[in-house]
Amino acid sequence: MESYIRQQYEQRPKKWLLQLVTVLIVIMLLVWSGSMLELNGVKQNGIQVAKNILKGILHPDTKLLFNFTKAGVAYLLFETICIAFLGTIVGAILAIPFSFLSAFNIVPAPIALIGRFIIMAVRTIPAFVYGLMFIRVTGPGPFAGLLTISVCSIGMLSKMYIETLEDLDMRILESLDAAGLNTFQKIRYGILPQLIPNFLSIALYRFDMNLRDAAVLGLVAAGGIGAPLIFAMNSYRWNEVGAILTGLILLVLIIEVISTKIRVKLTRG
Repeated sequence: MESYIRQQYEQRPKKWLLQLVTVLIVIMLLVWSGSMLELNGVKQNGIQVAKNILKGILHPDTKLLFNFTKAGVAYLLFETICIAFLGTIVGAILAIPFSFLSAFNIVPAPIALIGRFIIMAVRTIPAFVYGLMFIRVTGPGPFAGLLTISVCSIGMLSKMYIETLEDLDMRILESLDAAGLNTFQKIRYGILPQLIPNFLSIALYRFDMNLRDAAVLGLVAAGGIGAPLIFAMNSYRWNEVGAILTGLILLVLIIEVISTKIRVKLTRG
């Protein structure tokens, strides 16, 4: 048996030439990519600035971190959570009709193609562009961030909802139809039990992403903790930057642990 295995191993296809060519191509791409980098913009005191950034992050401003007024990190993080949470709810609700109108097993193919094209168009535009657009409409503030998070969530949630819809077990609906159930009863007992756990799990996953996006959207004055962060960085107040980042990291870790437990419970029933 061992001799047979050894013989088969020795007779395996020799791919060393293909592997060598692949390695050479990767090296050439790395060299070509590196040639496009310009280091002329690096200042001589850049190392000192990097040291100050690291020092400020490792020694955060505790007064700002434990300040519970509207200017403190706690309030700004709470505002960021509200923007992400409400934006996720609105986006999750609006994504449901888009997903039903884009699933090939629910609607005719032409309608599904139109729905998918709309979803693709929504997903193409970056969140920053949506943020700048809504700021022009509603003015700067958390409401613009809420609208931005909602629209950005529609694209991804609709795409994942469609996959869930197309994986529906249609045999359950056929058995319920054979049992004489009406349309409402088939939706209640055949479709919703299959969709709700997956939809909630997908929405929780998107909430994790929206929490980070809401923090970044503050850079364009769309509310949240991003605006104070960029102001502190522009003023070289690295201790405040460290306090804001510390609070943001702790918030993301807590939300990640909680959402992971909820998703596991939803998945396992």
